[in-house]
Amino acid sequence: MPEPTTPSIELALWANRFENVVRAMANTLFRTSRSGIINTAHDFSCCVITAGHEMLAAANSLPIHVLSGPDIISRYLSQQHPHPKQGDAFLHNSPYHGNSHAADHVIVIPVVDDEGIHRFTVLAKAHQADCGNSLPSTFHVEARDVYEEGALIFPMVQVQRDGEDIDDILRMCELRIRVPEQWRGDYRALVGSARIGERRMRDLAGLAGGWDRLQQLAAQWLDYSEQRAAAAVRGLVSGTGRAVTHHDPYPGIPDEMPIVAEVTVDSEGGMIDVDLTENHDCLDSGLNLTQATTTSSALIGIWNTLNGAAPLNGGSFRRMRVHLREGAAIGIPVHPYSCSLATTNLATRAANVVGRAFAEISETMGMADAGLIMPPSSGVISGRDPRRDGAPFVNMLMLAGTGGAGSPHGDGWLTMGDAGTAGMLRRDSVEIDEWMFPIVIHRQELLTDSEGAGYRRGTPGTLVEFGPLDCEIEVQYSNDGAVYPPEGARGGGPGGAARQWLVRANGATEPMASVGSIDLGHGDIVVSARTGGGGFGDPRLREPARVWEDVREGWISAKRAREVYGVAIGAAGVDEQETAALRGSGRANEEVVHA
Repeated sequence: MPEPTTPSIELALWANRFENVVRAMANTLFRTSRSGIINTAHDFSCCVITAGHEMLAAANSLPIHVLSGPDIISRYLSQQHPHPKQGDAFLHNSPYHGNSHAADHVIVIPVVDDEGIHRFTVLAKAHQADCGNSLPSTFHVEARDVYEEGALIFPMVQVQRDGEDIDDILRMCELRIRVPEQWRGDYRALVGSARIGERRMRDLAGLAGGWDRLQQLAAQWLDYSEQRAAAAVRGLVSGTGRAVTHHDPYPGIPDEMPIVAEVTVDSEGGMIDVDLTENHDCLDSGLNLTQATTTSSALIGIWNTLNGAAPLNGGSFRRMRVHLREGAAIGIPVHPYSCSLATTNLATRAANVVGRAFAEISETMGMADAGLIMPPSSGVISGRDPRRDGAPFVNMLMLAGTGGAGSPHGDGWLTMGDAGTAGMLRRDSVEIDEWMFPIVIHRQELLTDSEGAGYRRGTPGTLVEFGPLDCEIEVQYSNDGAVYPPEGARGGGPGGAARQWLVRANGATEPMASVGSIDLGHGDIVVSARTGGGGFGDPRLREPARVWEDVREGWISAKRAREVYGVAIGAAGVDEQETAALRGSGRANEEVVHA
């Protein structure tokens, strides 16, 4: 693999044009969708795939959606519809054929030229507020199989011909969706987004001077990206690292089920291998990952280590191999096992354990565990809105969460959320949530002393309080991190643990399990504490000035600064003499040198 050269101005311009296609798709989906989880939290992704089934562009998309999956979906389209025509559109959400999970509906449109040749494929994917599950939630952790889960499954089902809807399919959906007009609006937004992508790719073919030239430019960009990725891997430390973690005890999970990753870096060959084959067989639970989310989780761990040194596309992915086992919960699922939570709990754990395996090879690589996911503050709420004549509603909340993990490159990113979303999800607007749904959000704040301590610390966790307004609501959630909080790396500490409890209208306090459904009446309040991110490196080597800044911000207390970081805080700031004594070496400002 040759060393990458600076791309020509022409190729750089075309790479940006490919990204602009996806940005236009995302802007359309954001502005026209109906569900709050899409138009407020931005739980959607858009991408362009080549005829060779490689991702070409995926600007501003969720990593768990697009690092793997679009490639498999593109192949599945070719298998099921080998001769697509202009005007065709397909609805796909099968977790057994490249999708993330059943709640993520994908509109797939083949870009076909005037000669009938399939040149590219555009995908628009969005998490639905309701996907037909037997429970009013798109996440059914206790489902023993896909039948109990209840979601409608569409394995590349044609929903448009000649640009017109096939209403038979859409009517079937509407009879299984609790708020059908909301789903129909989101469906139209997805189709509109994908049609924008199709139109923009046609425009680019004209600008390039023809489809053959456009495909040649796409191939050049992917080849260049592969060269960049290979060069980035050559800059890493060769070796093999292994890491293990656990998910909290849950229905359908064996006690002490390990989650294992082994990472091998071949810097000379410019290749990274991630082995996830040691993991447990598929579970009688909705926690099973899909092939797409398992692979994406591994690639997330790799991508965090490469630190943006190569373009995010299929060319770069050629330098990364992920080894999976069919029939594994973190691997390739077998029908009819449920994959209802395939984008969340085990996916976050898998990405985290890959990051820590890199850190086992060298202190210059990897990342501590990012924050965990699915607390009540990110639960699915449902009920009837008395302000709208009792109209039904269902939506996933996305209230305050942090989750950033420490790494060799810096402190945790405050708005990371979790490994799979990587900061791409947006926190809900309080005003919009309270306008759209009969709820009151009483409090959102950072939790002092809940960060993963480290030379580079993780972010603190969050506390959220909310409840219904003049009605009853149901909240479905599946929190992780109460028993096994996010772990640190290279001597860093764990992030703060998750917990949740209920304060009834009469003031009585009730504990809440880590997973389940809870009914709330007017005046009841759910209190949800979400995990912080893990720390990287010895916290007693953190620069005292940084510790003082964290104390001033209220992220850590002066007591924690002293006891955990070995930094004495006085009225005016760091007491350097006492800090040197606490650290025992007189090197209060020592820094670890990281590449």
